[in-house]
Amino acid sequence: MIKSTRIESIDILRGVVMVIMALDHTRDYFHYGSFFSDPTNLETTTPFLFFTRFITHYCAPVFICLAGTSAYLYGSKKNKPALFKFLLTRGIWLIFLAFVVNNFVWKFDISYSFIILQVIWAIGLCMILLSVAVYLPVKVLIPLGLILIAGHNVLDGIVMQGTSTKSIIWYILHQQQFLVIENTMYAFAYPIIPWFGLIILGYCLGTIYKKGYNVIKRKQILLGIGISATVLFFILRGLNIYGDLVPWTAQDTNTKTILSFFSVTKYPPSFVYLLITMGPALLFLYAIENIKNRITDFFIVFGRVPLFYYFLHVLVLHILAILGILIFGGNWRDMILTQDVFINAKLIDYGYSLFIVYLVWIGLIIILFFPSKKYMIYKATNKDKWWLSYM
Repeated sequence: MIKSTRIESIDILRGVVMVIMALDHTRDYFHYGSFFSDPTNLETTTPFLFFTRFITHYCAPVFICLAGTSAYLYGSKKNKPALFKFLLTRGIWLIFLAFVVNNFVWKFDISYSFIILQVIWAIGLCMILLSVAVYLPVKVLIPLGLILIAGHNVLDGIVMQGTSTKSIIWYILHQQQFLVIENTMYAFAYPIIPWFGLIILGYCLGTIYKKGYNVIKRKQILLGIGISATVLFFILRGLNIYGDLVPWTAQDTNTKTILSFFSVTKYPPSFVYLLITMGPALLFLYAIENIKNRITDFFIVFGRVPLFYYFLHVLVLHILAILGILIFGGNWRDMILTQDVFINAKLIDYGYSLFIVYLVWIGLIIILFFPSKKYMIYKATNKDKWWLSYM
């Protein structure tokens, strides 16, 4: 492993969630009925399918939280104006990538008839907001972040409709929504109020990773917050009165009841969703602090080139899905995911078993390890190239 001044535990965690993320996206492209079914629907799911989806809930929260942590560490070597400029320009760049590159690699639709505003879009917006927030002291940012992630469920009852400016702003802020504007379908998939709160707390988390910070104290903080968040999840979810848009309910079997308990809302991420994802994630950071071996070196590769890996893995998955249709029959043009494909449910009977999904996922990770490692080394040996900090 090439020497680096980066904090390895953060890169390991990021790498782990990037690998897990690929499982969810492999399921999207290859599992039977995935384009028109919900893997957490208790009426149609199985425990294995539910777990396959649930484990990937850790990806977006960890990725966004660590984006804030990385921002703090970057800013610790710069002055506030330089950090402001970096976060603002990187945020704008990510929004551009979200609209142009991300929507293309996901759908191969050159008409851009269906625009999905996903995690890259959310991170871009959050970085722009964070560029201003960094001028506030940490003692102000911590309560602000907590209020946003713990209190936003109070707003669940506010529901907008239509395409007015007021409605669209609300979709961006807090309400998942699909709508058509001038013959283009838009999916506002990542309302940003709780995500902004999380990136703020991630930024504050960076304070315990600054150079010279006591390792023992850092581990105590990670352990304390990680346990507290996880325990609070079980308390709030058990009480079933606040913290998620959809309460859990007793089902006709114990297994389904357990699945209902853990079926938490991601769009936007509920308070209990963030507790059960970030709690264990912080415990992972605590546990991995002093561990270094071949396994951690493997995950570090993906953790150090997240944006490169993200776009590459979606591109490869999409190409593999087209090849699969060509080999096993079907119309490969249906994998050009235009608005028409979804409106007319052209892929309703498409897909393979979960066993195939996992095989493709493992093969994908093996394939992508090598270009990711080459790019990681290139970045590490070309630190003088400013544009690499945007990739």
